[in-house]
Amino acid sequence: MGQDQTKQQIEKGLHLYQSNQTEKALQVWMRVLEKSADPAGRFRVLGCLITAHAEMGRYKDMLKFAVVQIDTARELEDPDYLTESYLNLARSNEKLCEFQKTISYCKTCLNMQGTTVSLQLNGQVSLSMGNAFLGLSTFQKALECFEKALRYAHNNDDKMLECRVCCSLGNFYAQIKDYEKALFFPCKAAELVNDYGKGWSLKYHAMSQYHMAVAYQKLGRLADAMDRCEESMKIALQHGDRPLQALCLLCFADIHRSRKDVQTAFPRYDSSMSIMTEIGNRLGLVQVLIGVTKCWMIQKELDKALESIEKAQELAEGLGNKLGLLKLHCLCERIYRTKGQQQELRDHVVKFHECVEEMELYCGMCGESIGEKNNQLQALPCSHFFHLKCLQTNGTRGCPNCRRLSVKPGYV
Repeated sequence: MGQDQTKQQIEKGLHLYQSNQTEKALQVWMRVLEKSADPAGRFRVLGCLITAHAEMGRYKDMLKFAVVQIDTARELEDPDYLTESYLNLARSNEKLCEFQKTISYCKTCLNMQGTTVSLQLNGQVSLSMGNAFLGLSTFQKALECFEKALRYAHNNDDKMLECRVCCSLGNFYAQIKDYEKALFFPCKAAELVNDYGKGWSLKYHAMSQYHMAVAYQKLGRLADAMDRCEESMKIALQHGDRPLQALCLLCFADIHRSRKDVQTAFPRYDSSMSIMTEIGNRLGLVQVLIGVTKCWMIQKELDKALESIEKAQELAEGLGNKLGLLKLHCLCERIYRTKGQQQELRDHVVKFHECVEEMELYCGMCGESIGEKNNQLQALPCSHFFHLKCLQTNGTRGCPNCRRLSVKPGYV
């Protein structure tokens, strides 16, 4: 298959894919991969296969094609191709919750750059790295990366990237419980879709609606949460977007749990868990198991709650997800307090505070923990964040956390 024929077949596959005929598109692209002698065409078709498998949640296949793409990029001996292929490798590992590998591949991308095309990928690299740091609960570095990605989006007038970063920032602030910002950023993403997204894939609309649903659920606006989640789920089902279906099912379950309707919540958690297991979203599984634990606690089935915690703890430790571990220690503390088991209670209180210290989840001004309850937060230029009210009350000529870190311990 020559260069022109390769190009025609790739376009045919894209047309089928955009018409929601995904399996036919995959067949066309796989034939190109088998028969084409054009390395640049092979590189492009591998990019199509990587994107399609990512959207379907077939992350192991996505990774397999990303590895082949790196070999093709080396054959082409072009730094732009190599940078793009390393970004796809980073994204594949991000989806499989291999966060340390994601960060390593993102750093490789940043070290390789120099040409105009490569520099345009910087924003996407920063976003992927931010998502990985967030998965590891390294909040300051995650925020730094998201802010870098946002700057690249603004400098290159890249509205699609801005939309994706806004959704990640919504997730970031939902995790540290500034629910006002957790809602603001996906609303901003939805505005971008409305203003600029006529030619975009519907997934951008679905993504913003899902993140709005999460924020509404946290704020207790459950009817709004249900509306946004239903909108997102409808698109996810139309497009066979398994990862988003799993997240929407988790959100539905959380909404029902918030209403104390655990009988409706349990099957939603089970369905979400099934898809999360199928696609390999281990971080999602931790969130599902935390929701299941809370349902068992509502029903006062404390031993069943502890079983769910044990499974979640093993997953969170394997991922290096410190916030998940903190939440699990907090739930254990409540369970053992109810059971009157003082030694176990003390153990989890100690571990909880160790997690808070490790993640720097406390305000450097008032000393109170961050992420314990809904609170307005404000980040300084260094990406350390504080209670907004503390900054307004005390003001600051510099970051107290950075000042503290710059004081080195003395050795005798």
